Amino acid sequence: MDLHTVTSYRAAHTRADLALAPGERILGGGTWLYSEPQVDTTGLVDLTTMGWPALEESAAGLRIAATCTIAELAAYRGPWRAAPLFHTSASALLASFKVWNVATVGGNICRGFAAAAMVSLCSALDGVAEVWTADGGTRRIAVEHLATGNGTTSLAEGEVLRAVDLPAHALHARTAFRKIALAELGRSGAVVIGRVDDDGAAVFGITAATLRPGILRYPRLPDAATLRADVDALDGYYTDPLGTADWRRAVSATLAEEIREELGA
Repeated sequence: MDLHTVTSYRAAHTRADLALAPGERILGGGTWLYSEPQVDTTGLVDLTTMGWPALEESAAGLRIAATCTIAELAAYRGPWRAAPLFHTSASALLASFKVWNVATVGGNICRGFAAAAMVSLCSALDGVAEVWTADGGTRRIAVEHLATGNGTTSLAEGEVLRAVDLPAHALHARTAFRKIALAELGRSGAVVIGRVDDDGAAVFGITAATLRPGILRYPRLPDAATLRADVDALDGYYTDPLGTADWRRAVSATLAEEIREELGA
């Protein structure tokens, strides 16, 4: 879509370049930005020219730059047991390969949609977002708390997502993934990701079915009744044309139990 109100474009090379003038918007991949009219936008500031490495491995884990594309992350294998989850999670994103090669991990997270595949992935793996604040500072926040609703986040005006850090303990975990949608190629109605860490701790992430991520944590894999009760008790199940709240709650519990059985085998 043509953004007919845009009259200026700037390529950002330093953090100072990310200070926005009235009417300016940060441009990452642009797949959402160009999908509908942006009547209040008069200028674009390109984040992709900052030159950030897409993926950085260390003993602490994996850093994913906000400008890393979905395709780059999906193709990554690395030394981590949980790495195959990257491609699986990306496949839950309702998008063509063209979008995969342009859309960014940071853009998907910053939009904060309930069915955002990168929110599903990063919240289930204890991802922590590094956010550059408008006053020149930095704050860190768990991705599960960054997304606050269907299309809303805790990002303040002028803040920029720099990267998401996935910790080594989560990347070493055994993982399992389930997704369901009412249509074969439809947007996710529920996404459930489970993992068991080396110390036996278990985590279940419920997304797409709820307005914001629901993360359940246990010292060990729970029994079926406990997990079912906890999934049912999560708040934020919602109704839209792609599914009712009751359906989303029911299928989330079913998928979570499948994952519990898989990880317990």
